[in-house]
Amino acid sequence: MSLRILAIGKKHESWVSEGIERYGKRMKKPFDVSWLLLPHSAREGDAARAEESERILSRITPQDFLVLLDERGRNIDSPTLAATLQRPLDTSRPVTLVIGGAYGVDASVHRRADFVWSLSQLVFPHQLVRLILAEQLYRAQEIAGGRPYHHV
Repeated sequence: MSLRILAIGKKHESWVSEGIERYGKRMKKPFDVSWLLLPHSAREGDAARAEESERILSRITPQDFLVLLDERGRNIDSPTLAATLQRPLDTSRPVTLVIGGAYGVDASVHRRADFVWSLSQLVFPHQLVRLILAEQLYRAQEIAGGRPYHHV
């Protein structure tokens, strides 16, 4: 199994693509990553959140271990992320990570999430979140493999 990222929004900007490609080339199963970008809603506020959440959930299977990125989620360190991702991968459970849209996701996605993760209490632009996520997934792979990329 590999990791899949569902993100609401436009295609990666060039500087983001370059960084994601850099880390993507280093990824190995089960940590290799695929991206699915879903268009943002033309609506605003709650209506946009509901529409985008429905799109997200339509792409999730009951078997998926769903990690939702949300600023109100659990703030963890990199070794904990590596362990959190490794557990479902060890049982051949698909892992999907979700980056919601500008208005976030609704309660239905929160209820479906197996783990809600906060990169930081700070709010980042979605493009930057994608790049940070790519690096953290690479770091998790290296930690899980016992390699020296991550220094404590």
